[in-house]
Amino acid sequence: MGPMIEGQEMQNQKGRACRWHVDGLVYEGLEWGETGGLRILALHGWMDHADSFAELAPRLTGCHVVALDLSGQGLSSHRAAHATYNIWDDLPQIAGILDQMRWTNCVLMGHSRGANIASLFTAAQPHRVTALVALDSLISEPSGKSIVETLRAFVEDTRAATNRPLRHFPSRADYVARRSARGNSHATSTALAPRALHQTPRGYRLRGDARMFASSAVKLSQQQAETVLASITCPVLNLWATDGLKQRGTGSAELASRAAELMSRYEALDMAGDHHFHLDPDVAEKIAATILDFLHRHHLT
Repeated sequence: MGPMIEGQEMQNQKGRACRWHVDGLVYEGLEWGETGGLRILALHGWMDHADSFAELAPRLTGCHVVALDLSGQGLSSHRAAHATYNIWDDLPQIAGILDQMRWTNCVLMGHSRGANIASLFTAAQPHRVTALVALDSLISEPSGKSIVETLRAFVEDTRAATNRPLRHFPSRADYVARRSARGNSHATSTALAPRALHQTPRGYRLRGDARMFASSAVKLSQQQAETVLASITCPVLNLWATDGLKQRGTGSAELASRAAELMSRYEALDMAGDHHFHLDPDVAEKIAATILDFLHRHHLT
């Protein structure tokens, strides 16, 4: 990883711990594979962390996968009291981390909110991304609310989150039960629990910044979302879970349909599983094979 990365050896599937200091923030992460392999930077979904890729990354043979804990999530720093968690806020730090790793370019892989961030970064920094892999999302859907409604929710949600006590759980099992009740499978909730929680005398505290639950200050319009997609010229592989976002009526299906018209090197495929299909060992095996075939066909491996 180079001298700017601090690593601690762990079991291969669990990954090796990494740390970067960027713009006054500490970003933690995990890496798998040899440093000479194909470079893949992985971005997790909302209120997840680098362990989201613990099943998929080790199966990407021949690749050097680095997964971040994005700011305010996992083990990474929370942003300053006056800062925000819009989907573009991590973009400068992602560029800084690539600089520290001396990666002039890489394959960018994202899941859910991480896929939305990855699309924005690819459009903004096309020379740094050789291919984009988006898992069960592609770009944030346009809001049906007016800009005034969005700003009002942003102000009120942010103030409420700032004043809200940190959430505690008596045990990891309670966290797993709550996450499962909100739509994640028991297996996914269990796999993500250790890195999401910090043990205290009162039990377990959620590491994620409460402001992650606040509304964004501004959301992309339909035209802006389409402009981002049309600006992406590298090969794009978009994998959708059959029981994921497209089936929830979120507008993702319409955007995916438009992506095929707007992006000249776009491929989409449905794969069995739920929104966190990449954490299912059997599905992760199929996803890895699909990604490796995609990278090979585009002469990236």
